[in-house]
Formats: sequence, structure tokens, C-alpha cells
Amino acid sequence: MVKRAHWINSIEAAWRERSIIWLCGPRRLGKTTLARGLDDVLYFDCDVPSVRRDAEDAEAFLSRYQGRRLVLDEIHRLGDPSGLLKIASDHFPGTRIVATGSSTLGASARFRDTLAGRKRTIALRPVLASEIGSFGVSIEQRILQGGLPENMMADHLPEKDFQEWIEAFWARDILELFSIGKRYSFLKFLEMLWLQSGGQCELNSFTAACEASRQTLANYLDVFAATGVVHVIRPFAKNPSREIVAMPKVYGFDTGFVCHVRGIAQLRPDDMGGLWENLVLDELLYHLQDEPIRYWRDKQKHEVDFVWVPRGRSPVAIECKWRAKNADLSSLQAFSTLYPEATRWVVCADRKDWICKERRGMKYIECGVINLPELIASHKGTKSQSKGARSSRT
Repeated sequence: MVKRAHWINSIEAAWRERSIIWLCGPRRLGKTTLARGLDDVLYFDCDVPSVRRDAEDAEAFLSRYQGRRLVLDEIHRLGDPSGLLKIASDHFPGTRIVATGSSTLGASARFRDTLAGRKRTIALRPVLASEIGSFGVSIEQRILQGGLPENMMADHLPEKDFQEWIEAFWARDILELFSIGKRYSFLKFLEMLWLQSGGQCELNSFTAACEASRQTLANYLDVFAATGVVHVIRPFAKNPSREIVAMPKVYGFDTGFVCHVRGIAQLRPDDMGGLWENLVLDELLYHLQDEPIRYWRDKQKHEVDFVWVPRGRSPVAIECKWRAKNADLSSLQAFSTLYPEATRWVVCADRKDWICKERRGMKYIECGVINLPELIASHKGTKSQSKGARSSRT
């Protein structure tokens, strides 16, 4: 078993702030394995009837394990999951709890309280690009087979596992927690979003194929976002006459499923740019937590993959490139014309360090994903950039 140190450290840090951790994310990402791998925890599987009966009297249950570190796996299976967590937070502050579930807390009627101010939320993601070395696989295998640990480590492309996952997602995560009318429309829309992962999402263009109204699809998109199977990225814009201001981009949560619905059995050079973009997004979501990530597009169709908008700091425009050599930076230069104060990063799969560059008067940093924590901290002003960086003009 590979210990995912990034995530273990995140949970331990969150426990120092709150006694309740909500660990969420799509199924088979390894939430159970991660939680059970924490030091000195008692594990409870809420799928087991005896555990559910034991937890019906929340006060007695928590008194029995007062002061311990508990994992309550699949907590939505309890009769009143948010009630138990609220009692734990208010009356048993010395007890530490990791509760797992597939959706954001409060996304379904099963949770009567979102526990605002009482919890920290950690959204587990597929194996990050910066974690791949710990699993001993190539980045190409991670992209093609996806970042669900079992799928990624499989000796062959796990086609049947992708389809079984979709069926389980519908049966366990959707039917049990949400009121969804038509299975076909719901799953067809999800498949189409994965198919065009990284593209702009105009709901009207999906209505005929999905046999559903625009409003229904908007509701489905909210459910997809709440269960973490897509990431919705809104546009960054301050000049409505020149920029796209309303239409979001939608990314599939895992490159393996994107490749599956696209019928990709072997990666081609043309596939790599967009799929690398997916991996960089996961890395940014992990390191930036709840900070806003946007994208930028002007009406001349220049597009910057991501724009990080930190509070009180200049925006950071982020381009993702599979290979650094001869990278097209015309969109980044168009963005810089409107936002000359912005910081600019180009994140490349074939870089292991970062370097300051200049092209046609535009300064930017070319880096790898492993450099993002340092660059993010530096931009926030929490530490200085490393002194060993080099400068180059291209």
C-alpha cells in the first residue's frame, strides 16, 4: 500500500484547526485506504448494520470513544449523519473524526446541517502528478488509465472497471442521495461532458442528445459538481466588450474516464495537451484549496487555461504545455496586453525545475508541477522563491 503523504499531512493539519474532517470525493479514489492509514484511528464502516445500530444513540456512541481518533466511513448510511457530527463537535471536542462521503456535505437532503464553522473539508482527488513517483508508474500510464489507484496500477487498460464504476456511481451515489428522474439523460450528459472535457459548456447544445431541458441539465451539472465527477471553471473577465464573461468550462474529474469515453486505447501526441491540462488542474485545486481558479478567453478566441485570483495580489495566468520546446504562448501574450500586472506561469510536463524566461517583451516562469507549491507560496508572500532559478530569453 502506498501512503499518500500529501493527503495524510492535509488531514493532520486540518485536525489541528477543527475536530471534524469531511473527506469527500468520487468512489474508489482511496478515501477508505487513506483514512485507515492514519495513525491510531478506530475504523467504522457505516455500511455494516451493527455499526449503524451502534451509532443510533450518538451521545452514547461518542461517549464510548471519547478522546479517540475515529473514521466513520460512508457516513451517509447513518440515519442522521450530520446530527452525530454536530454533537461530536459541540460536546466531544477532544474526539477527532474523519467522516467520508461521495458528495459535498449538505448536497443532498440526507444531511440536515452543513456543519458550518465546525468542520474542515478535504476533497480527495485522483493521484496527483506530483504523487506519481511514489506509485512507480509513468505519467503516460497515469493519464491513460486514470488516477484511481487500482485502475492506474492495473497491468492492462481497465475498460470493464470504468463501466462498473459508472453503474455503481448511479446506484450508490445518486439514487441513494438525490432525486434524479431519468437515468439515461443523467448519464448521457455526464458522458458528453467527459467527452469534451476542458471545453466550454453551453447547456442548450446538449438538450437534444440528452433528451432533457436546459434547466434539468443545469440541475444535473450541480449534482456532478457536488459529487466531484466534474470541475466547473468560470471565466475571468474585467472587460465584457472584449472577453467571455459567462460560459464555464467543464473538466472530467479523471483522465482515465475521459480517455474511456473518447475511445482512446493508446495515447497519441495530439491527446497529450488537453489531458495534461487535467492533471495540472488537479494539482492547482489541491494546493489552492478554496481559492478561485478561473480561465480566460477573449472574443478573438485567445484562451489561457487557468487564472488564479488570490486575494490582494495580482492574478496569475497559467498555461499548461506537454512539452516546453516551441510552446505557443500567443494567448498568454494576448492576456498580458489586457493585464500587464499579471504573473505568468507555463507548466510543462518535461520540466523538473523552474526558470525565468522572456519572449517578445513578456516575462514568465516556465516550471513543472512539482514547483507549484513553491511558486504559490512565493506569490502569496509566505516565502521567497529559491535563489537557484535561472533566467533565459527566448
